[in-house]
Amino acid sequence: MGSHSPEYWMEQALVLASASAERNEVPVGAVVVLEGKIIGSGSNSPICSNDPTAHAEIQALRQAAQKLQNYRLVDADLYVTLEPCAMCAGAIIHSRIKKVYFGAHEAKSGALESNLQLFDQDCMNHKVQVCAGIKAQQCGAIISEFFARRRKEKKALKKKAL
Repeated sequence: MGSHSPEYWMEQALVLASASAERNEVPVGAVVVLEGKIIGSGSNSPICSNDPTAHAEIQALRQAAQKLQNYRLVDADLYVTLEPCAMCAGAIIHSRIKKVYFGAHEAKSGALESNLQLFDQDCMNHKVQVCAGIKAQQCGAIISEFFARRRKEKKALKKKAL
């Protein structure tokens, strides 16, 4: 069993988030860890793949399920740079992830703590533990820098068009 800290695993997710940014996708990265090993990883790619479900968490869960040949990822943990949305939270519950560690809160669409608190709903058949704020500053910065760059590019294009 590996003895890496949550910060170590979040660093791995941040590398994947950077890869998303390089493809001009919202920079989110995720890894699924079981027994001290990454069994699934993903980076946001809905734009490149023309797939609205291609969020980092979904990619990581799919890869982990394929590796284990089981859709239930019992005792696995998920590390993701941004608080999961409702779609991803639902997939996390269905996959039976044990614990989610996330970096930055997502004020608009975060579904674990910022808004819906999906994991806390009585109707959910599996309870997932949550640990928020792992490398929150770095995880938030990569998102902020990405959108600042996009706004600057958009402004430059508008200016050029005039």
